Amino acid sequence: MDGDRVEIDGGIMEGGGQILRVSTALSCLLGLPLRVRRIRAGRSQPGLRPQHLSGLAIIRDLCEGRLEGGEIGSTEITFTPGKIKGGTHTADTKTAGSVCLLMQVAMPCVLFAASPSELHLKGGTNAEMAPQIDYTVMVFKPIVEKFNFTFNCDIKKRGYYPQGGGEVVVQMSPVKELSPINLTERGIVTKIYGRAFVAGALPIKLAKDMSAAAVRCIRKEIRDLYINIQPVREPDDQAFGTGSGIIVVAETSTGCLLAGSSLGKRGKNSDKVGIEAAEILLRNLKHGGTVDDSLQDQAKFTVTKLEEEDPGKDTYIIECQGMGMINPNL
Repeated sequence: MDGDRVEIDGGIMEGGGQILRVSTALSCLLGLPLRVRRIRAGRSQPGLRPQHLSGLAIIRDLCEGRLEGGEIGSTEITFTPGKIKGGTHTADTKTAGSVCLLMQVAMPCVLFAASPSELHLKGGTNAEMAPQIDYTVMVFKPIVEKFNFTFNCDIKKRGYYPQGGGEVVVQMSPVKELSPINLTERGIVTKIYGRAFVAGALPIKLAKDMSAAAVRCIRKEIRDLYINIQPVREPDDQAFGTGSGIIVVAETSTGCLLAGSSLGKRGKNSDKVGIEAAEILLRNLKHGGTVDDSLQDQAKFTVTKLEEEDPGKDTYIIECQGMGMINPNL
């Protein structure tokens, strides 16, 4: 703390944008002024990129806060939050910066706003180094809604690297508080499904090749389950630019959802894209946990071994401590 301003070193851990996103959202939620130094110090091009700046701007607008140092390339910002109002807000990266990462920084804040929010998020919907919008809708949404809130995510237009140009509209009402969830039983895999997509100048054959390669790869490990990966060509009026990719989701008898995904790029064989997604899914199924590595990534967990009477059986309790946030604006 510097006086009453929380000081954060943006270069810790992998030194990327995640520290900035989490600390700004927490500053907004807790009403604590913030200074972040050494922003993205671990990256080849340190400082704020358009995506990070638009994320900061939407948080500032949501709570009528004050932001200093908000320029491209800036390695230090100070942020003074106000009351979280909600309402309609737009964040536009004007690049292929991920709309899903914009959602990640804004969602915790709008959940504890004074009124419902509508967020128009513009940029890349299927971008490297970020969750694909398909993952957000097919896995993240149904799992986080177990915490007793709902949100609507309308994909208006998909956008790909390098231009972006995608848009999603997220609508969400605030809650008084979140309910904890208990997700300890994996159950058995009951279905595997997904979508392989192409857009722009790419032929549907590539989507079919990605799908077939993913199915072949999964079949080696899981033989007796119907696998439904739909090849899709995105309509031209609902996609900007040229892109391709695949997501494969496994659903279990206890309602767990685990996924693997991959994006196509120039020079990358479409079979390889499909196999990559399938291998990530299979790796997530092998570890026996109830969430995949992309979902687990967002929090700190403790692991405690239980003393069992049966010495041949190891049992662990894995817990995540919430902050017990109660909405002061409702």
